[in-house]
Amino acid sequence: MTASTMPTGAQTTPGEPIYRGIVRLGWPVFISQLAIMANGLIDTVMAGRLSAQDLAAVGLGAAIYISVYISIMGVLVALGPIAAHHFGAGKFHEIGEDVRQCLWLGMLLAGILITLLVFPAPFIALAQPSAATEEKLRLYLLALACSAPAALSFRAFTTFSTSVSLPRMVMVLNLIGLALKVPLNLVFMHGYLGAPALGGAGCAVATAVISWACAAIAWWLVAKRPEYQRFCVFERWSWPDWHAIRQIAKLGVPMGISFAVDVTAFTFMSLFIARLGDHASGAHQIAANLAAMVFMLPLGISQATMVLTGQALGAGDHRRAQATGWAGLQFGMGCALLVSLLLFLGHDWIAQFYSRDTSVVALASVLVWFVAAYHPVDAAQSIAAHILRAYKITVVPMLVYVIALWGFGLGGGYLLGLKFGMGTHGFWAAAIVSAAIAAIALIWYFAWVAQRVADPPTGQTAAP
Repeated sequence: MTASTMPTGAQTTPGEPIYRGIVRLGWPVFISQLAIMANGLIDTVMAGRLSAQDLAAVGLGAAIYISVYISIMGVLVALGPIAAHHFGAGKFHEIGEDVRQCLWLGMLLAGILITLLVFPAPFIALAQPSAATEEKLRLYLLALACSAPAALSFRAFTTFSTSVSLPRMVMVLNLIGLALKVPLNLVFMHGYLGAPALGGAGCAVATAVISWACAAIAWWLVAKRPEYQRFCVFERWSWPDWHAIRQIAKLGVPMGISFAVDVTAFTFMSLFIARLGDHASGAHQIAANLAAMVFMLPLGISQATMVLTGQALGAGDHRRAQATGWAGLQFGMGCALLVSLLLFLGHDWIAQFYSRDTSVVALASVLVWFVAAYHPVDAAQSIAAHILRAYKITVVPMLVYVIALWGFGLGGGYLLGLKFGMGTHGFWAAAIVSAAIAAIALIWYFAWVAQRVADPPTGQTAAP
């Protein structure tokens, strides 16, 4: 399957195979996501060497922050399909204006994020940490609140860069941030170089410093690098255009809700499994961490497919958009099945790598098989949802997520795991079913939409 020659707007080689384009855009996203996950792993390991309270504060703080940040950040991801459409059509100046308005929206959302992190009482009431842990947790969240404008600004840069086929810029900055993480953690956790010794909260201070540094470098690159010059982001000052901001929010709010549903489905799954005891909870954490790690590959493919599909739609090449969507699904599923095979064959070794507790290893080894079954359907639903976002369809994926992930996944897991006594196996079985339902529904809807756009009924105009 090969691509036709792209219009002026698209940065691709004439005749470049679609699969090659997906790999070209997807691998930097994959590396970026691994770098982000590595930051969390570093914080966990370093906090665990201090005290149980520091480890608990960092774990709870990260869970709270991710749940809130991912939901709010999802609104800004709407810039992706909008900019990709303009890029495919060669409307570069319109991308610059979209970026400016997205930054205004980001600052408004930063206010919400800061408020939730500075006043975390509802989250603390739910978690009920000890007094010592709560004090460290509040300091941790306060430090992350200071990073909110920078973190959301950098997310806007990430979405913008990826949508105009420049994901390597994002990758380089994420790797720079990763390189700075350990030394800055040491400085702020242990009080080196005259800094206060903040313990686990020092991880959040290090994150805030890195966020501001990466955001500053990112927008300096936009202002100075020739790759970004044609978008004229800083050519002029733009006040908030509420009509443009509403258009971004109209597309982005359902995305944010979808992200929130996805995150909270796993968060509450962990909370319910915690009722089954430490061994069950530990084994589940191994499976959940493994599922998140291997998900980074289909996530990179998902974002690359969304960008290329959106660019084709912006260029008016609806058949290429349709072919790109199917190519992304085929490529992603092929990679997912290969990963699943490796997980299935190496389930014992993987469980032993994570833990030395024989009871935890025995249960985790079985759960790795569940992860192997879960991964392909999780990959499929993610890619299909991203393709629909390229078509500027976000409400339907949101509804599918609510019904499948909350209803069949979380609700079904509660029934199977706790009411019918299946334990962690019941929760993971429900998760597999819910992801499969979401994948089938979203792929079917993509097939229907793509066909109608490529071959609209007589008398109708193709959209989007």
